[in-house]
Amino acid sequence: MAWSNNWAWGLPLIVLTVLFHAFGLVLIRDEVVTKLPLILRARRSSVVLVIVAAVTVLLLALLHAAEASAWAAAYVALSARPDFASAMLYSLSAMTGYGHANVYLAEAWQLMGAIEALAGMLLFGLSTAFLVVVLRGHWPVREHQ
Repeated sequence: MAWSNNWAWGLPLIVLTVLFHAFGLVLIRDEVVTKLPLILRARRSSVVLVIVAAVTVLLLALLHAAEASAWAAAYVALSARPDFASAMLYSLSAMTGYGHANVYLAEAWQLMGAIEALAGMLLFGLSTAFLVVVLRGHWPVREHQ
């Protein structure tokens, strides 16, 4: 089995998706996390926290979907999956660690699925850290009495 091809495709995809993710996080921070409270004319309140958190989570989900799409496109291009729909199902299953979809890569490309799971751990770790920072920055402060 020529698993070196899996690494040759998987490692650059990890780098590209992590860079894309980092760029997306910067955009979310600059365009949503810092500007939305100004638009809502509030600095720290429960309403701002809920709105900023909801918009941030939605954008993070879209960011992860775009990254899974890149992996799915690679699977189709490499003939590891016959169509984009099944490649996307496989990709999301691998990236999230769900792993219960009854969809598999062609035998020669199965290591790439494990490599994508590694990428998913990195991406979800970045998202989690980012979300914690966003929530801490907008958490309402109560005055001690």
